[in-house]
Amino acid sequence: MFAQMMDFLNRTPPDPVRLPFTSSHWPVLAILTAYMVLIKVVGPMFMKNRKAYDLREAIKAYNIVQIVYNIIMFVSIAYFMLGPGNYNFKCISNLPLDHEYKTWERWVSYTYFFNKLMDLLETFFFVLRKKDRQITFLHVFHHVYMVYICFLYMYYYGYGGHGLFLINFNVVVHIMMYAYYYQSSLGQDRQANLWWKKYITVVQLVQFVIVLSHCIYILQQPDCTTSRLSATWGSYVSVVFIVLFTNFYVRAYILPKKKNVKAAR
Repeated sequence: MFAQMMDFLNRTPPDPVRLPFTSSHWPVLAILTAYMVLIKVVGPMFMKNRKAYDLREAIKAYNIVQIVYNIIMFVSIAYFMLGPGNYNFKCISNLPLDHEYKTWERWVSYTYFFNKLMDLLETFFFVLRKKDRQITFLHVFHHVYMVYICFLYMYYYGYGGHGLFLINFNVVVHIMMYAYYYQSSLGQDRQANLWWKKYITVVQLVQFVIVLSHCIYILQQPDCTTSRLSATWGSYVSVVFIVLFTNFYVRAYILPKKKNVKAAR
């Protein structure tokens, strides 16, 4: 596995077209380094002796943009895979460089990567509102990982293919997630109807189970041209996120109920 990974990392990009921030590791690493410094050092220092900012209107606008962006992205990716891309879902491969719809494949893939950069703004809202409890290890790890893994995939494996299939499940989760965020920003009356909050985590878990299952299916086909490393890494990461999100679900929704039952007795 290690030798396979090193061979993958030493490869030159299979696609000569490099879209913004994907020409090398440095732009992405610089963005992620700045993100970590700002949310962990500069931001808390700046807010230490200040009152939390009221960002309700900015957050509403941000959530609406995210909902619309993700809906358009989901429709575009689904249409492309089922239509012009004509993907074979039993063994998904990137379109060849001379394919007439290759440019489309590049851009629908890139829209997801760019959206992961947009997602980083969420943490800055937490910092400015002094919601430090929400800046958990899972939150930060997830954001950093998603930006960098998207870059690695596009840089070393190319745009589209197996990765494009996998990310569309995550787009569905994000539509639900930002719809929840938007509703929770509307005030106490609307917040009372947020009974479906926990099901976002359930959908996230289902997403990773589907990804894990599909990756295992790919790996069982020795003649499949899908990147073996992509499927292998997707399997490992799915297991990690299943554990992390299961732990979050238990702590957020199961243990509090048990405590309430004991307190009622």
